[in-house]
Amino acid sequence: MTISARKEDYIVTDRGSIVENRHAVHAAVVDSSGRLLYYVGNPARITLARSTAKPAQALAILETEAAERFNFDEADVALLCASHSSEDCHIARSRSMLARVPGLHESDLRCGGHPAISEEVNRAWIRSSFTPTGICNNCSGKHVGMLAGAAVLGAPFDGYERPDHPMQVRVKRVTEDLAGLGPDGGDRIAWGVDGCNLPAPAMPLKDLARTFAGFAQAADDSVPGSEGKAAPVGNSSNGTKVPNGEERTRRMARVFHAMSKYPEMVGGEGRFCTLFMQAYGGGLIGKLGADGCYGVGIRASQQTGRIGGGDDSEGQALGLAVKIEDGSIEILYVAVMEILKQLGIGDPDIWAKLSHFHPLERKNTMDVVTGQVTPVFEVHPVAN
Repeated sequence: MTISARKEDYIVTDRGSIVENRHAVHAAVVDSSGRLLYYVGNPARITLARSTAKPAQALAILETEAAERFNFDEADVALLCASHSSEDCHIARSRSMLARVPGLHESDLRCGGHPAISEEVNRAWIRSSFTPTGICNNCSGKHVGMLAGAAVLGAPFDGYERPDHPMQVRVKRVTEDLAGLGPDGGDRIAWGVDGCNLPAPAMPLKDLARTFAGFAQAADDSVPGSEGKAAPVGNSSNGTKVPNGEERTRRMARVFHAMSKYPEMVGGEGRFCTLFMQAYGGGLIGKLGADGCYGVGIRASQQTGRIGGGDDSEGQALGLAVKIEDGSIEILYVAVMEILKQLGIGDPDIWAKLSHFHPLERKNTMDVVTGQVTPVFEVHPVAN
């Protein structure tokens, strides 16, 4: 099915009655089979997922059985998915995970240090003349997890960030599987290099949304209490372990539950991802990607049923992927919330908890309201 991009799908910022900026919005809403249900802008826009890919990367790590081998608990799994704020709890957990992998040292991390996402943490670092290293990187949990996976695979730590390393080959395969885009199909995933020095996938938004719908569907399908338990695995012709469907579902559910149970590990104090998942109380997961990308996995409910997520009253799980054309993160959060409100996912009490992000007002240094941030798009249903 071909969907024409709608050029009028914007979020507008103004000062008084003067339009200052128009931010183009693209989004796709799909069910767990990948069926496109609703869209904004161009749902097939090829988009670098950046850190929005972390749940899929975390699944690839779990499928090496690194979590069982090195006793990674649910908060650890949440940190695998994190773009964290480098708060003490994040750095301490990264160090703890690293220490559980024999022979692994911080010097093996190939992510590098950078200023913290948290302004409060940055101010503390500046006051103490602290220079952040790789363990402080907002992606440190993922990097430690990749190295732990390499250890289980018997692969070297050196070069774990390269596309041809056995750990990254696994990540590529899992990412393709979840998006429904195989290397030999008409559509495929392209790969760049992320800000943290690992490969970053690019795919149509509708396929990124399918990935998130899959995690939410797994949370619905998994047996309560089975998260994180290993299951028998088979072997491919080259000796590589291949997860069966039940095993993958359990591990995908583990990623979902870890993120929703420990959202403070995924982001940090005051961060949208953390507050978003806390507000929805286990009903969804959300993950930010740099330069204006966001993914949401929504568990089945009567609300998903009402908007076409299935044939019964409970519907089925949904996935949402959003891209802001100019990369604005502030505008991205407005778009995510506006789409969920238009679809009726949530309620006024939930939305009130997130009102810091939407609706937005423009204020100056004297706290005077000088303008508004206004979504002017509609979420469009896909005709049968």
